[in-house]
Amino acid sequence: MNRSVVVGVDPSGPNRAAVDWAAAEALARKAVLRLFHARSGGASEDEAQVLDREWTRVTGEHPGLTVVAELVDGAAREALTDAATDAALLVVGSRGSGGFAGLLVGSTTLYAAAHAPCPVAVVRDAAPVERGVVVGAEGKDGEGPVLEYAFETARRQSWPLLVLHTWSYPLVLVSGHDVPPVYEKAHVGAEHERLLAEVLAGRRERFPDVPVTTSVVHSGAAKELVALSERHGLVVVGRRGEPGGAIGRLGSTSQAVVQHARGPVVVVPV
Repeated sequence: MNRSVVVGVDPSGPNRAAVDWAAAEALARKAVLRLFHARSGGASEDEAQVLDREWTRVTGEHPGLTVVAELVDGAAREALTDAATDAALLVVGSRGSGGFAGLLVGSTTLYAAAHAPCPVAVVRDAAPVERGVVVGAEGKDGEGPVLEYAFETARRQSWPLLVLHTWSYPLVLVSGHDVPPVYEKAHVGAEHERLLAEVLAGRRERFPDVPVTTSVVHSGAAKELVALSERHGLVVVGRRGEPGGAIGRLGSTSQAVVQHARGPVVVVPV
């Protein structure tokens, strides 16, 4: 049996979109779906009832899916992250419980995306209707798990895959100031095209059934990925930063995409 898909259930306002997305993912993976909620401050009958109702709804709508409900005591973000230790995927709503009003994404969601040991899917209430996976590729060592996740998902869903690579001119220090040297844009762009082709060569061969297109642009990665999220079913980004606070591991690009993307985002630890 494949490892489970864990989804956080928020009884203060059940994140139905996240639960339904997780159920579809568990079915595609032939995995168990775990409906998970952590409560602090003692037992709550209402929380248990909401979890039971979600279990009844999901099992009724997906009779071929094995669904278990888990209600534990503890702080939501740590308990949810711990629950994902043996999971293939953790799914959270964009708000989550315990969020700060000023954040576009809840604090529990950001913590899970930054610290969970497995890939984390952040799902909003409104999702794009178009099929397709988009993944950001830096062309650096260590991003293999991110590309692998994107290719495997595209193959499993029978979706096309768009691989995005962005670049900017490097800066040099002149008279104490960082300035861009003179480059021929076409030449720099061609070099990045070559770099991306090398990164993808082996994977194209291993995933011949995945339709792959590439986009190499002189732009910012976060800006482009957020724009692409409006017309793709899934955006995949990596998490390679060092821990340093609740969201330190996400890095600026992944954090921006999680915060602003219009549809589901999966953060893959590398």
